[in-house]
Amino acid sequence: MFFPHTPHDREEMLRATGVNSIEDFFTVVPAAQRFPRLNLPQAMSEMDAAQELRHIAEANETTREFACFLGAGAYNHYTPAVVDSILRRGEFYTAYTPYQPEVSQGTLQAIFEYQSMICALTGMEVSNASHYDGATAVAEAISMAYAQFRGKRTKMVLSPALHPHYRTTAHTYTQGSEVTINGDDSAPAAGPEALLSYVDEHTALVMVQYPDFFGRVYDLSALAEATHEAGALFGVAVNPLALGLLTPPGEFGADIVVGEGQPLGIPLSFGGPYLGIFATRKEYVRKMAGRLVGQTVDTRGQRGFVLTLTAREQHIRRERATSNICSNQGLMMLAVTVYLSALGKHGLKQVATLNYHKAHYAASRIAALPGFSLWQPKTPFFNEFTVQCPVSVAEINAHLLEHGILGGYDVAQDYPALQNHMLLAVTEMNRREEIDLLVDVLAEFAQEDSHE
Repeated sequence: MFFPHTPHDREEMLRATGVNSIEDFFTVVPAAQRFPRLNLPQAMSEMDAAQELRHIAEANETTREFACFLGAGAYNHYTPAVVDSILRRGEFYTAYTPYQPEVSQGTLQAIFEYQSMICALTGMEVSNASHYDGATAVAEAISMAYAQFRGKRTKMVLSPALHPHYRTTAHTYTQGSEVTINGDDSAPAAGPEALLSYVDEHTALVMVQYPDFFGRVYDLSALAEATHEAGALFGVAVNPLALGLLTPPGEFGADIVVGEGQPLGIPLSFGGPYLGIFATRKEYVRKMAGRLVGQTVDTRGQRGFVLTLTAREQHIRRERATSNICSNQGLMMLAVTVYLSALGKHGLKQVATLNYHKAHYAASRIAALPGFSLWQPKTPFFNEFTVQCPVSVAEINAHLLEHGILGGYDVAQDYPALQNHMLLAVTEMNRREEIDLLVDVLAEFAQEDSHE
């Protein structure tokens, strides 16, 4: 056990606090509850403690030991070694806001580069320095749209194919307010054009997902145009990796682009921390939550970085702030910055292409199994697709687990009408042998179904 303070240090601290011993600090705790009466196990050495923790950790079943086909918002992608190498540098190991820009140039430059790459990726003009996750970013888009119209438009239209967690978070954010959410409880099978029936002169924002929760990819330009004709803002929640192949939302009329940054170099990490992407057009920047880092030149003509906009924060705008969130996911933002820098636009396209082709190979093989079929087979998809199964998803996943496979997501958890539908994700991490093994195990259910 390591104690950083010497006996002399402790004596000085005790004198400074006006007590005679460390035990005096605990006199407010009832005697019956004081140490050593806590029924704690015997102390361990550092070596024994490390072994015990490793033993506990081995009970976890992770993507290191299993072939993973589970996505639904968090994906098993490869993280280059350079990402972790940069993150572990002590200079970056604080997520605290750089309130003194002149002594935070490294952090500010990282944020500036992140913002620049997110703008290039999404086709937008400005990006903030991130939110907590994709769900929070969607909710912040609703707050921004409400603020943009100064509360005169209170209707938000959300696609039913928007990630269920995003929609739940949006409802949580808006509960008790005059904001109403429409469209998210409609049938998910319909395309994005079905949302037009909800759009009127009271609509502030129409929010869709691209690719959507089911992995489907639609041309959203007509919906964006109709939304603008109604005077509303058009928001798009993206899978940023897919933008290595797909048209950036800024090119088909998006006003706000949000998304989950986890696919860009952030490990699964049991659900977090993740990163909320948020980008918009320059005309809406004053209503955007979060901070914006800019580039300038100092008095010596040297390149420098500054906090250009922080006007939304409580310490300035207070009750008039668009949001009460002050923190940015600094370390996760840096991971995305390093990942995108390492891959470049050609590397990102290559990874996205691998995801696309591997998913389509898996889909074609599964669709050929008796009893299995693709849900909406004529609709294009990226690296996720939905399969209708002959038996329950829970039964299939339990059997897959016995073969070292993490199966897909049970869609019926969020869409009760889609019983026995499984959402499968295929990434660059899935070798062809793993996909073939998945198909072989699923074929056992197809054979059973055909015998019946």
